[in-house]
Amino acid sequence: MTTPALRPTPEDAHNPSGKTFFGHPRMLASLFSVELWERFSFYGMQVIMLYYLYWEADRGGLGLLSEASASSVMGAYGGMVYLMAVVGGFLGDRVFGPERTLFYSAFTIMAGHLALAVLPGAAGVIAGLVLVAIGSGGLKTNASVLVGSLYDRTDPRRDGGFTIFYIGVNIGAFFGPMLTGILRESYGFHIAFGLAAAGMAIGLIQYSLTRKNLPASVHQLSEPMNASEKKIYGSLAVVIVAAVLVLVMTGLINPANLATWVMTIVAISAAVLFYTLLTSKHTTVDEHSRVVSFIPMFIGNVAFWALFQQQFTVLAIYSESRINWNIMGLQFTPEFMNSINPVFIMIFGAVFTAMWTKLGDRQPTTPVKFSLALILIGLAFLIFLTQAGNTNVNFLWIVLILFICTMGELAISPVGTSLATKLAPEKHRVAMVALYFTSVSLGTVLAGWLGRFYTMETEVAYFTTLGVVTIIIGAVLWAMNKWIVKKMAGVR
Repeated sequence: MTTPALRPTPEDAHNPSGKTFFGHPRMLASLFSVELWERFSFYGMQVIMLYYLYWEADRGGLGLLSEASASSVMGAYGGMVYLMAVVGGFLGDRVFGPERTLFYSAFTIMAGHLALAVLPGAAGVIAGLVLVAIGSGGLKTNASVLVGSLYDRTDPRRDGGFTIFYIGVNIGAFFGPMLTGILRESYGFHIAFGLAAAGMAIGLIQYSLTRKNLPASVHQLSEPMNASEKKIYGSLAVVIVAAVLVLVMTGLINPANLATWVMTIVAISAAVLFYTLLTSKHTTVDEHSRVVSFIPMFIGNVAFWALFQQQFTVLAIYSESRINWNIMGLQFTPEFMNSINPVFIMIFGAVFTAMWTKLGDRQPTTPVKFSLALILIGLAFLIFLTQAGNTNVNFLWIVLILFICTMGELAISPVGTSLATKLAPEKHRVAMVALYFTSVSLGTVLAGWLGRFYTMETEVAYFTTLGVVTIIIGAVLWAMNKWIVKKMAGVR
């Protein structure tokens, strides 16, 4: 009879003695790595996929879609990733547990990138995007759960651990577009997709070798499904997949209207979630008031991400067709644009954290932070007007625009999920976080859908309209600050 191997306990994971990763539990290094490589592969693929869809064969692309349709497809894809994050949270909580969900999700992502690298034409695109969207959604929510499992709630290293983890996200987001762009330029799209797959494989291998060191709690389900629920949810999943296949095969869902379909689904999901939260008998009077306060914040969040996520749709097209990427004699690829934002995040993320901490109770309320973010990104889009009609735009203009966008991101993104958890009714915490993700999803889909209105001939009207409307939404939120704070019922 053999003695079973002892599994590490949560106390072992929390113990700061022995080998550490910058003073943190060693397992943080593995989670840091898998998230770094997942973001490397995700962002590395996202922009070259846009070009792959609309570039003609003589440039290595498929020439399947127009610029507008390609933008629409990538916006819909991005929106689906955030919807899948909600599904991933459900699977982690009730089906597989967070650890196995992350493990399976990482495999799914790698399979998606391999499909893009190996399968030719539309078949590779469809298989790749579906697999990467499902996998990224599952990994996004559960990775944070696993990081949190390494620390006791009172462990003073906890925030620092999440900061290190966030740095990994941005390192991957920085190198992914840059390196895949270089490979795409030198060897073609499929080799570049292969690099994204290789990156995810590296993270997966390291995680596979160390996953046994996670606390036992990450294998537990918070609320396991019973047999009846499994049948219901399983049947529902089959019906949804079958319905989508029928709609695609009959042409009712196609690249031209995909974003509209996804936007409709997300909007209905958000409406159902709002209705559930507002009408539930488990929602108290104060909790009802807090949910109501989130309605204008939801609209503001949608508006912000509708502009910000255009880095992967309209601005990616702008980067490829309008910006001169010759920098001091070195010719950079247009994908380099998507490596700029992560640099600003790494530089200024800590600055914003320190600033809010120092201000303490004097810091702006959450509605004001949202307002500032909207006004900043609206102003950033108005800056494009200075280069209207210019076909040889100096790269420093896009650096300035993305710097302002990033300042807005730092004012709204870190507080968004936190706000959702603070406003959430006690009995509907998951539903409230899901509602927040639907706002990001809806904004991301809009970032692609809006691309149909952008051309060089319409750019003045396009950037003016989006910039002015977003600034107005920000100003309205600012004007509603006192009302919103009052409705928040004690939450600031």
